[in-house]
Amino acid sequence: MATSKTFTDTDERDFWSARYWDALAERDRRLDGVFYYAVVTTGVYCRPSCAARQPKRENVLFFEKRETAEQAGFRACRRCHPERETHADPQAEMVLRVCRHIDQHLDEPVRLEDLGRKIGLSPFHLQRTFKAWLGITPRAYADTRRLESLKTGLKAGQDVTRSMYDAGYGSSSRLYERAVSQLGMTPSRYRHQGAGAKIRFTIGESPVGHVLLAATDRGLCSIQFGDSRRELEATLRQTFPKAEIEREDKELAEWLEALRGQMEGVFQRPLPLDIQATAFQRLVWEHLRKIPYGQTASYQKVAAAIGRPKAARAVARACASNPLAIAIPCHRVVRNDGQAGGYRWGLKRKAALLELEAPRN
Repeated sequence: MATSKTFTDTDERDFWSARYWDALAERDRRLDGVFYYAVVTTGVYCRPSCAARQPKRENVLFFEKRETAEQAGFRACRRCHPERETHADPQAEMVLRVCRHIDQHLDEPVRLEDLGRKIGLSPFHLQRTFKAWLGITPRAYADTRRLESLKTGLKAGQDVTRSMYDAGYGSSSRLYERAVSQLGMTPSRYRHQGAGAKIRFTIGESPVGHVLLAATDRGLCSIQFGDSRRELEATLRQTFPKAEIEREDKELAEWLEALRGQMEGVFQRPLPLDIQATAFQRLVWEHLRKIPYGQTASYQKVAAAIGRPKAARAVARACASNPLAIAIPCHRVVRNDGQAGGYRWGLKRKAALLELEAPRN
């Protein structure tokens, strides 16, 4: 990834690339001057708000200075004229300054008073502006970045101690427990792709076809629809290649029945969930669980409700990555025109679920 910023870790590069891509997809004018994007296939670089046709993700490079894009051989777009003087949104610059500071001090606790002094804002204004932009607080942002750094180290094969220190967790048991709760398993098991973790599953029938429920000792980690029982089980084993996976129909029968009840509007106690998510995904998924049975919301309305009004496409991606059908009711999110939009388990199933929940006269 070509960029004017020196990224020290793969997770940091991926983190900012994902956020810049969201801004590009939403043509977010507030980030004009904060970064630029270049398209390899055209040799052109643009502002985030450029009205040109959206390029494919694999053809895009990000730069934080237009001079660096030009040095890399890209020419200015003739539509958005990124070479002209641009004044970045001061709130955007402030939020990015806070993010950069936290990124460089992950081993330190996040204190609003300290951040406010460094940025020149009151703690209250800093917190409110930061949350309005990113949908999470500075402390939650720091937790997310630590977790992403921890995951990167573990996936790279580093030992648990080094990965945790590099991520800024320190060695206290309290922080270790926080990492465990966010990973859904111990760091050592995560490093070995779930090796040693026990996952129980069952496959049954639902109003929209075969359904698989899988659970750890913390709760349900997967609810999937499929056309074939064999395919559902194979997918589960590919997702957790080194976990100890066993079929437990009798033990999970009550949860399967509760899921069927939820699909038909018969509510019992909430199903326990074991969710692994980024901060943004968790924000979206928690809101989806508040959409009442029989009602829908557009991607734009969900984005606005979580404080990210320009992130409709990012909301759609969070819905597409939902691992827990029905429990996280992403089928209730539709397009502005009322059309179904996408669905991880097929548009026919989404239509059937919405019909199942439709009010009866």
